[in-house]
Amino acid sequence: MTAKTFYLETFGCQMNAHDSEKVVGTLLSKGYTQVETPEAAELVLYNTCSIRDKAEQKVFHRLQQFKREGGKGKTFGVLGCVAQQEGEKIFEKAPFVSLVAGSASYTKLPEMLVQLEAGARRVTGLSLDTEETFDTPFTRRDNPHRAYLTIIEGCDKSCAYCVVPFTRGPERSRTSESVLAEVRQLAALGYSEVQLLGQNVNSYRDPSPAGWDFATLLERVGEVDGMRRVRFTTSHPRDFGKSIVDAIDRGPALCNHVHLPVQSGSDRILNAMQRLYTRADYMKRIEWLKNSPRNISITTDIIVGFPGETEADFAQTLDLLNQVEYDSIFSFKYSPRPNTAALAMGDQIPEEEKTRRLTVVQEQQRALQIRRNAEAIGTEQEVLVEGRNAALGQWIGRTSQNRTLNFTHSVAAEDSLIGTYLPVRVTRAGPNSLAGESVISVM
Repeated sequence: MTAKTFYLETFGCQMNAHDSEKVVGTLLSKGYTQVETPEAAELVLYNTCSIRDKAEQKVFHRLQQFKREGGKGKTFGVLGCVAQQEGEKIFEKAPFVSLVAGSASYTKLPEMLVQLEAGARRVTGLSLDTEETFDTPFTRRDNPHRAYLTIIEGCDKSCAYCVVPFTRGPERSRTSESVLAEVRQLAALGYSEVQLLGQNVNSYRDPSPAGWDFATLLERVGEVDGMRRVRFTTSHPRDFGKSIVDAIDRGPALCNHVHLPVQSGSDRILNAMQRLYTRADYMKRIEWLKNSPRNISITTDIIVGFPGETEADFAQTLDLLNQVEYDSIFSFKYSPRPNTAALAMGDQIPEEEKTRRLTVVQEQQRALQIRRNAEAIGTEQEVLVEGRNAALGQWIGRTSQNRTLNFTHSVAAEDSLIGTYLPVRVTRAGPNSLAGESVISVM
């Protein structure tokens, strides 16, 4: 390799997005220059997601398409969950790929780059045999106001549909001291919002003598000077204790939003999924959240069409949506994944039926969101300004409840409002966002 330019495309969740920030930071520290298109790059990297089959197929399609259209002389690498899941089989599926590395190997990325630069055709980083979390000394953050921060890696659960234990390894938590040190550093650099990340973020257990649990760490992060908002995702209901809600109640900086994936409203399906809780267990946690004085927004994940899901099971999921009244959901069709227990289960649901059920869930949730969002009309919400829609003459903000609020600002802004906090009065609502008018000038 001569010209040290690279292009990186990311698929998947916030964890993958933050992993890409670490990869970019490492590459920049080694003298590489990031470019905007794969055509302009010598090194083309895809940071992949394998949670659903569609995402995995998209990566291989992208590889094959670009190789046909103009990949000659370039070096290709597959990173992340698909890399860990497929391993060296990727070299067989896409022989022009030279680097296959899972996220547990990103700390060794500089050594792998040296091998690539020396002309190595097949470089791998696939070991999960590590006690480390995936911290790298260099992180290039994509947002100057809001930062991701991984506090725990991997998963010790064994959900029947999920590949994470095979692609991310067992749970490994960072020390509370290292987390707080990074949060303080972010605050000193001007960041005002941090989002704590983990496959099961609330499973965090401080490995240092302090021995903090997640609720204690969450509260301490919220006390860091200059950190105005603290979010976290994603939580597993089994490890979601009332102490987390108590921490939110006590901590003004902790956001009014909890993402608590339920996956199904049926005890029978939850048991088949190996989710380790019942519907009643889950609803107890919902009760804690709804009894909070903080008006906490609740969001979730739903899977339809899991093997053996009957119409009665599906009806219980619809009933759960009505009972909880989520502020939003992420809903998916069950997707068979390698190495998972569900792969060998009988009574697979036909694809067309999974599609029908997904449509029913999304239509019912849309109606709920229209009503839930309408309840915000007339209220005043503080937003962190994230962008501007010049065509509509609106600024784009996000509330503590993680709702998008598009608003007009009557005071002429000589400088960009992005990164500032403003009180906004909600005047209109749709199924996916709110609209309003700012109340006072920049804060």
